[in-house]
Amino acid sequence: MRLLHTMLRVASLDRSLAFYTDVLGMRLLRRQDYPEGRFTLAFVGYGDEADHTVLELTHNWDTDHYELGTAYGHIAIETADIVATCDAVRARGGKVVREPGPMKHGTTVIAFVEDPDGYKIEFIQR
Repeated sequence: MRLLHTMLRVASLDRSLAFYTDVLGMRLLRRQDYPEGRFTLAFVGYGDEADHTVLELTHNWDTDHYELGTAYGHIAIETADIVATCDAVRARGGKVVREPGPMKHGTTVIAFVEDPDGYKIEFIQR
């Protein structure tokens, strides 16, 4: 068994695709509209689905806002240079919500950014 994908519901697929591809550097792997169900699925990631875990962005055509709830945490991405990664996110218009530094009660260096829907993405220094 292996983890295939994590699904996020997004209010604007175009805005979210721009964030995940242009800001975070993922690739759009596939996209399909389901007119009868009034939704679109787009899969993004850093590698092919056959070998990597990816994100499924689900856009329900009749929904323009979601409540994130209190159970959701974040998605984690490993990076070789967390400061340069955060600088690149900022330069591309992304929002860094926690600057790089050691995690509370630990030594792992982390940072957080936020996607257009408010989902948190944690960067972890390799």
